[in-house]
Amino acid sequence: MGFSQMGLRWNVAAATVVVLVVGLVVGGGYAYPEEDLVVKLPGQPLVSFRQYAGYVDVDVKKGRSLFYYFVEADNDPDHKPLTLWLNGGPGCSSVGGGAFTELGPFFPRGDGRGLLINSKSWNKVSNLLFLESPAGVGWSYSNTSSDYTTGDATTATDTHKFLVEWFKKFPSFRTRDLFLTGESYAGHYIPQLAIALLDHNEHSKDFKFNIKGVLIGNPLLRLDRDVPATYEFFWSHGMISDEIGLTIMKDCDFDDYTFESPHNVSQSCTNAITEADNIVGNYINNYDVILDVCYPSLVEQELRLRKMATKISVGVDVCMSLERRFYFNLPAVQKALHANRTKLPYSWSMCSGVLNYNEKDGNIDILPLLKRIIQKHIPVWIFRNCMYAISVEIKIQSCHYLAPVLLYEN
Repeated sequence: MGFSQMGLRWNVAAATVVVLVVGLVVGGGYAYPEEDLVVKLPGQPLVSFRQYAGYVDVDVKKGRSLFYYFVEADNDPDHKPLTLWLNGGPGCSSVGGGAFTELGPFFPRGDGRGLLINSKSWNKVSNLLFLESPAGVGWSYSNTSSDYTTGDATTATDTHKFLVEWFKKFPSFRTRDLFLTGESYAGHYIPQLAIALLDHNEHSKDFKFNIKGVLIGNPLLRLDRDVPATYEFFWSHGMISDEIGLTIMKDCDFDDYTFESPHNVSQSCTNAITEADNIVGNYINNYDVILDVCYPSLVEQELRLRKMATKISVGVDVCMSLERRFYFNLPAVQKALHANRTKLPYSWSMCSGVLNYNEKDGNIDILPLLKRIIQKHIPVWIFRNCMYAISVEIKIQSCHYLAPVLLYEN
């Protein structure tokens, strides 16, 4: 896809000596914030790279602060790029998703009390930065409750502010190659952030963000294309009947489809979509339709039959979401991550229950923003999972319209 998966070594063994200078951890001539150093997570295997986690204030007056998790590249981090990863939702955690389920260095163990090494972690080729954004997601918070009513514009502004302040904590990265990456609703987050950073570069007399690429997976880019592609996927894979699939394709005018409720479509279209959603229901793994879903009693039965540990189906732990939530709500884990410093009145969860995100923002056409980014000579990569069935994604069919729209339209 064109994006290559994309210093000091750190050993967390007891014999390791930590050198502190004026409250900073010093490495390779660079100083990092000692108070954010994650010495070791509970149940974590020994590793040779450093981890940091903590908060960055984006609005001191309102008490709005975003939580981050940063992990160095496991080899020669001083000469590797920085990759920012954002999960979508809107309102879902990049720490829980990207960092500890997908591309970070660890997965939760089957018992939810420890970690396993992710042999395919992106920190083999890049330093990784994960951000829980906007405030109200994960351990990010605000002391002003109205901040939890938010949308794309505020999210982009806050993430821009976060990066400016984060670079003050980690000044050696100010000139480092920067990749902006994410998935799903990050198809909105990342392009809008990229535009904010490009605007910063145009007006800043101080440092400029060294953006080297934009990478988004299964992204929501244009609702009238992405939504019908989902139901075409259901139909083409035999997940819904011909009658339902053909009704959706015939009766649904997706040019007028919006995230607002009720949808601006005919009653026959609404009925067909509702029936399709009910059929697919909770018995399909939306992230990979050929995998099992996590129903603990069924999983236990399968494990007994297959005499396997916690890996089932094709080697993927489909109960990882439960294990992750259990792990992140352990007090020792939160202490090690310097997380939940305000003692939030709710437990950590993958997707926010307090956020009131502007649904109308989902209707924004992102393609013009991608064109602007490309015109600035910044590469844009879009990748997809062939078996991903969430509606906010780009299928094979909808991929075909991207090239002419981005490259040839005036």
